[in-house]
Amino acid sequence: MGIGRALLCILLPPLAVLDQGCGTILIVTLLTLCGWVPGAIAALVVCTKART
Repeated sequence: MGIGRALLCILLPPLAVLDQGCGTILIVTLLTLCGWVPGAIAALVVCTKART
């Protein structure tokens, strides 16, 4: 995961996971609506797991 992707995960979590599938986008969006921190953490986890 590059620095640009990490910044996107922190600033706009749902946009960072657009290429991961519909279910992942929905989960990250719901977590972001509940609070910015859970959405950002979920996006970072998903983006980190997708690259390994």
